[in-house]
Amino acid sequence: MNISAKDFGSSFHWGVSTAAYQIEGAHDKYGKGPSIWDDFVQRKKKILNHHTGDIACDFYHRYTNDLTLVKRLQIPNYRFSISWSRILPKGVGQVNQVGIDYYHRVIDFCIELGIEPWITLYHWDLPLSLQEKGGWTNRDIIQWFSIFVETCIKHFGSKVKHWMILNEPMVFTGAGYFLGVHAPGKRGLNNFLAAAHHAALCQSEGGRIVKSMQSNLNVGTTFSYSHIEAFDESKEKDIKASMKVDALLNRLFLEPLLGLGYPTQELKLLNRIEKFMRHDDEKRLAFPMDFIGLQNYTREKVAHSYLIPFLQAKIIKANQRGVPATLMNWEVYPPCIFKALERYGSYPQIKEIIVTENGAAFEDHLVDNQVNDTQRTLYLQDHIAQVRFAQQMGIPVNGYFVWTLMDNFEWAEGYHPRFGLVHIDFMTQKRTIKMSGNWYKQFLSSLTT
Repeated sequence: MNISAKDFGSSFHWGVSTAAYQIEGAHDKYGKGPSIWDDFVQRKKKILNHHTGDIACDFYHRYTNDLTLVKRLQIPNYRFSISWSRILPKGVGQVNQVGIDYYHRVIDFCIELGIEPWITLYHWDLPLSLQEKGGWTNRDIIQWFSIFVETCIKHFGSKVKHWMILNEPMVFTGAGYFLGVHAPGKRGLNNFLAAAHHAALCQSEGGRIVKSMQSNLNVGTTFSYSHIEAFDESKEKDIKASMKVDALLNRLFLEPLLGLGYPTQELKLLNRIEKFMRHDDEKRLAFPMDFIGLQNYTREKVAHSYLIPFLQAKIIKANQRGVPATLMNWEVYPPCIFKALERYGSYPQIKEIIVTENGAAFEDHLVDNQVNDTQRTLYLQDHIAQVRFAQQMGIPVNGYFVWTLMDNFEWAEGYHPRFGLVHIDFMTQKRTIKMSGNWYKQFLSSLTT
C-alpha cells in the first residue's frame, strides 16, 4: 500500500473502537446493576464455550495500561461506550456516583495522553431491570433512554466532543428480539418491529437531547452495513431477494433518520410497523446528525428461497461460495467498504461519514511473544486503501476506526474470534501488540512527521 495516513488530510479522524461489555469486566462491582448481557451469558448453550463477559479484558481495572497502549500505538482517537447500568443501575432513578467517577477517570486519562475520546451511548447492554418491563419493545424506553442520555451529557458533555447515540440498531434488535441469538433472547416479528421502531425513535431523540443540552457537540449514530448483491445476477428472483435484504439490513434505520421513512416499498412486511406508530412518529424519526457512523466488514450474496419466512431470501455464506473468508465466515472483499461509502455518499442528507468499525478475525498464534497476523494486516491495508479511493472520489468520509483495540468478548461467539490489534491472554490478562498493531502504528506515524 503506497499511501500514508497523512494523505487523508489533517482533519481526518484515525482511531480504534471498543465497547463496555466486551472489555470492562467488573460486571457486578462498584454499584453496577445487571445488564441483559450479564443475564444472557448465564443461559445454557447461548454463548460459545459458555464464556461470559464477567471479567473480559478487565479494562475497568487496567484502563491506564490499555490507554497507554493506545498512546504507544500513536492512535489519536479512542471510541468506547458507557455501560448504562454502571451509571444508572436500575436504568432510571438513582445515579451510581462510583460509575460516574470511573468514566471521568477514563475520559481524563485519555485527555491527559492527548487521545480524543469518542463515546457511544448505547452498545447493547440494556439494564436488566428495564428489560423486565419489556426493554426495547416497551415504548416507555424513549423516556428511559432520554434520562440516560441527559445523565451522560450532564456529567461528561463538557469534556467529550464526539458522541454516537446507538451502535448498530439493526443488530441488537434483529439478533436480540427476532432471532433470539443475542440478549435478551426474544423471538418473533412483533417483538422485532416494536423494538426496531422504538430504537429508531430513540436514535433521533438522543440526537435532539445532545444538541439541546450542548449545541457545540458533534453527534452521530452508527449503522452496520454489508454490501448486498444477488447471488445470481441473471435471476430476477435473486435480485428481488437481495433488495429485500438490503432494505432490512442497510436501510431500515438509516432512511427514517434522514426523513425518508421506512423502506416499505422494497420490504412490504415493514408496513406492519404502523401498529406501533403514533401520530407524530414519522416526523420524530428524523434528525440531522452531524455525522453517520458506518461499520463495514464484508459483502453478502443473497438468493431467493421459499423456505425463509417473511423475506423469501437467504444469505449464501462465504464458505458455500468458496471465497476467502475470516474466522466469522465473512467474505474478505475490500471493495465492499468503497461500495458502502459510495451508497452513503449518495444520500444528500448525510454531511459526513466516519468509518466507526472495520476489522477482521483470523486464527492468531502467540509464538515467542509475537503474533504475526499477516492476514489481518493485509485486510486493514486493503480496506484503508478503499477508503482513500472513496475520499478521492469526493465521498465525504472523514474518519476510520479499527475494530478493535484488543481481543475481547465477541458476544455469542465468546472469546473464540479475535479481532484485536493487541493479543490478550485471557488466563493471565497479558497484552501483546500484534503485527497488525505495529503496522497501524507505523502507518499513523506519518501524522507527526
